[in-house]
Amino acid sequence: MLPEDRSGYKKELAIGRVTNHELVSGVAMSSASAVAALPARAWALLLVLCGTIFLEGIDVAMLAVAVPSIRSDLGLSTGTAAWVISAYVLGYAGFTLLGGRAADLLGRRRMFLGWLTVFLVFSGLGGFATEGWMLIVARFVTGVSAAFMTPAAMSIITTSYEEGPQRNRALLVFAGTAAGGFSLGLVIGGLLTQLGWRWVFFAPVLLAAGILVAAIRLVPAEGRPVRQGGFDLAGAATAAGAMLLMAYGIVRLEHGLSGWATTAGAVGGGLLMVGLFTVIERRSSSPLVRLGLLRKASMVRADLGALLFVGSFMGFQFMVTLYLQELRGWSSLETALALLIMGSDAVLAPTLTPRLVNRFGNGRVILGGFVLAIASYVLFLPVGPDWSYVMMLPTLALTGTAFALAYGPLTIAATDGVAAGEQGLAGGLLHTSTQFGAAIGISAVTAVYGLTRGGATDAGSTLDAFRAALTVPVVMVVLGAAITLAGLRRKGEAADEGEVLAPVGAGM
Repeated sequence: MLPEDRSGYKKELAIGRVTNHELVSGVAMSSASAVAALPARAWALLLVLCGTIFLEGIDVAMLAVAVPSIRSDLGLSTGTAAWVISAYVLGYAGFTLLGGRAADLLGRRRMFLGWLTVFLVFSGLGGFATEGWMLIVARFVTGVSAAFMTPAAMSIITTSYEEGPQRNRALLVFAGTAAGGFSLGLVIGGLLTQLGWRWVFFAPVLLAAGILVAAIRLVPAEGRPVRQGGFDLAGAATAAGAMLLMAYGIVRLEHGLSGWATTAGAVGGGLLMVGLFTVIERRSSSPLVRLGLLRKASMVRADLGALLFVGSFMGFQFMVTLYLQELRGWSSLETALALLIMGSDAVLAPTLTPRLVNRFGNGRVILGGFVLAIASYVLFLPVGPDWSYVMMLPTLALTGTAFALAYGPLTIAATDGVAAGEQGLAGGLLHTSTQFGAAIGISAVTAVYGLTRGGATDAGSTLDAFRAALTVPVVMVVLGAAITLAGLRRKGEAADEGEVLAPVGAGM
């Protein structure tokens, strides 16, 4: 029988754990060699879990490329076509916090396998849709399934590796795979759309089926979770309601001043439900979220940083896609191939970033990522109507490098020092932040673009609106850099909170 940890879970198979004797004697492996020394089964498990985040990335990217074809084939209005995208965001953002905690309380393996199956089924149903509402329902449920599946996968990683080089390397591989999935999804989506947009829904089914078969064999079984009292249904309902309302309000930002009352009402209602959720959690004998965790300053900074960084990245990529297709007349496939270099983060995250984290610490590497992002976005601000691809290349390359430096270390910072029984919750908070960031980034640039352009259709007005919208991601990464810098300046904070310090100021 394996010993139980504080959360009540039997300790899972230790994947490359480092003993106290090794730490004392100095023979602990570096991050570059630690993962290489893992047994084949441990590598296979990591591959399966990374396959999940890759699946989520390509699913989103392929649909983004295919929406124009779907709209034309099904005769959808502009609003309905927009909701095909927004429904997924609502489902994901609305239930990620609940999904992360459910993994802790109900079992990580159970949540992972169950919701991966739901993802598979509803992705396939989307491919058979003949009307817009069918697609919207399918995308909403697919988003909900991702909200439960992704934090479960991440918490399996964070509870299978000890904090330190091996877990850091695993998380960096996980983050790089997510980015690679999105970048490759743009290209794959362009190719599949040429064959027929329904393949954009059927292709993830094939990939998900393969992952599911492998996961059943490789994801380790866990002991039955031990929790006091029943499941916090009131907390779960108010948390999901608050996230859904705020996500809906954020998505509606893209409409600008039109319907502002609905937008304000949704966000305001969401904030009120957050207050109600807090009251419920304080009084609950078995709260869904231990509010004390939210006082962990390094985790809060990491989540805010992830929100701002991902939001800026998604907003910038959306505007570049708009520039290439609407202003320059490039095809979806040409656009996808042009943006492929941004997928360099999939290579850099597991190779270069671990070395930099070991050398300079998490916080400084994150700050470096924000600084590179600022530089890349600012370089693109004066973009002209006839820029060549060579002129765009420095910005696109820097953006990919910035993502490699910032996103993985932000993931590490958001989960370091968190007890095993709350790793799912920590992952849920992180993914909630990134989903809200994506919604804010895309909605904000769309709103600024629409307000600046007005009703004008000439190329000059379009370009001016495009440049104005590009200031949004610049502001977001500047704020993120300021938050990171403030964390680096707080001397001794991690030690005061009882956290384990990584080398050279690793914390945020």
